[in-house]
Amino acid sequence: MPLTASLRLPSVISASKHRVSIEMANKVSFRKPASSRTALASPKSAVSVANGGRPKRMSREELAPNVRSAIFKAAAKVVGEYGYNNASIARITETAGIAQGTFYLYFNSRQDLLDELLPHVGQDMLDFIRGRVAGAKDIYDVEERGFRAFFDYLKGNPGFFIILNEAEGAAPVAHQKHFKLLSDHYVESLKRGVNSGQIRNLRAEELETVAYMFMAARSYLYLRYVKGKREMRSVPEEVVQTYMKIVRDGLK
Repeated sequence: MPLTASLRLPSVISASKHRVSIEMANKVSFRKPASSRTALASPKSAVSVANGGRPKRMSREELAPNVRSAIFKAAAKVVGEYGYNNASIARITETAGIAQGTFYLYFNSRQDLLDELLPHVGQDMLDFIRGRVAGAKDIYDVEERGFRAFFDYLKGNPGFFIILNEAEGAAPVAHQKHFKLLSDHYVESLKRGVNSGQIRNLRAEELETVAYMFMAARSYLYLRYVKGKREMRSVPEEVVQTYMKIVRDGLK
């Protein structure tokens, strides 16, 4: 071998090793770590097991309800704890475990989410109460079960009243939707009592007024007897019986 070739060989080997080390470093440095946030934020990364045991990628449409639900749940938690003013997109997405970019796949803006939050929480509360009143024997049993269920729901969701009360200024659209949702539901329940002959003391045009009276009573009784106590507790039994005395005497 010529002397010049033998002298160049080490430098060539050194340069080759240097290039290889750079390429390996680049591959390592740009590898994305797997995490729950990435899995939830990227619909393409989600898979389900199809028939035959082969993994099937879930489409964005299949993932959408789960992600929206996670955002609503996180928003309720954040607003219930920090209030609307401090409920930033960063704080909500961090709580939901998703990337901030994913948020905009489901909502155009922070206000867009807040305008839907209270009605979403209100529907969740109605579903909870509906499960508790199922099988009730008459309108009065429905009312008592619903009254107790209202307090049980708030016991498990202590941030509800912050979401409700602050919405009047921070999300007025949501505030209006929420009360229409609740009052329409209440009026329909009372109508069934009228149609069945269990309520005889009220005309159809008076039912909305009664619905708002009953909703207001629940809210103020919660503020008086439950909220702010050292330990979140159920409404006292004497309060339930006093409320039901007014309901029975007023509706029959």
